[in-house]
Amino acid sequence: MKFTLRLVVKPMDPNTAEPSDWNKIASQFPGYTFPTYADAQFEWLGGRLKIEWQTNIGTFGSAYLDVSYASQPPFTQPIANVSNWRQFREYARELKPHEFIFRGQRDSRWRLRTGFHRTGRTNLARYYHQDVQTLWRHFSAIVPHHFDLGNSYQYGAFVSLSQHHGFPTPLLDWTYSPFVAAYFAFRELRNSVVRTEPPGRNVRIFMFNKGEWTKTFLQVPKLAPLPPHFTIIEPLAIANPRMIPQQALVSLTNIDDVEGYIRWAETLCGKVFLHVIDLPVQERPDVMSELSLMGVAAGSLLPGLDGTCEELKERFYDL
Repeated sequence: MKFTLRLVVKPMDPNTAEPSDWNKIASQFPGYTFPTYADAQFEWLGGRLKIEWQTNIGTFGSAYLDVSYASQPPFTQPIANVSNWRQFREYARELKPHEFIFRGQRDSRWRLRTGFHRTGRTNLARYYHQDVQTLWRHFSAIVPHHFDLGNSYQYGAFVSLSQHHGFPTPLLDWTYSPFVAAYFAFRELRNSVVRTEPPGRNVRIFMFNKGEWTKTFLQVPKLAPLPPHFTIIEPLAIANPRMIPQQALVSLTNIDDVEGYIRWAETLCGKVFLHVIDLPVQERPDVMSELSLMGVAAGSLLPGLDGTCEELKERFYDL
């Protein structure tokens, strides 16, 4: 299958990372000209999309786009010498604070993927103009603070608040604390169930080198239209009392297969950014008991009635 389209071409402003008018930024690129359109030919090659183009000033190029493997099993291999709770505690205590960020997931068979992308949606422009605007109108009846979505700090706080209350977003939640990540990895499992699980069932804790990533790649706290990016942001905690006790921050991305993108970036620059640690689900009773003694429990991480009831339910009923 092959077809051709004439496409309008716009330059990307290097200062804002947004589409711009060439006349506004041409002074930054003396001696260069920029096309106004390109004739692009698309051809589906069974798993890959081939794209070839030629512009009205004679420049040309080609590219291949592979299908997303985001729904496939993860390929990042766990750290070999950290495979139980005791080893994890010892390993975590040796890490440099705030250099790494952590994320817990209750199943080691899941790739890193945002809630938005897991729904099968891909159009982030539609997400902003339809979903976010509708959600913002509904929030205005509930949340005392009036979020200014034109302010990038408040927009980040708004989407993060939505994420914490279950709305699909292109964010992933992270924490500076490996122990908070461990709590969320085990949280939704039940002691009465994990005791009967066969060996080999694990939770997963992702460990990401935020310090090295943010030094290596431009961080762009925007969604679309932009080239692929994976950006770490620390939103304001407006109307969100959970963020500070969770030592929370988020990643923002327009990429479906996050792990695949990070692997590509690692290959590109010869660095390792993402590590994973798998812990047996059978360890949950001991892990949650010890985390509670550390003050890492629902009552402290989820301030309010829901967190209080969840913590006491864990204490009195999930024995």
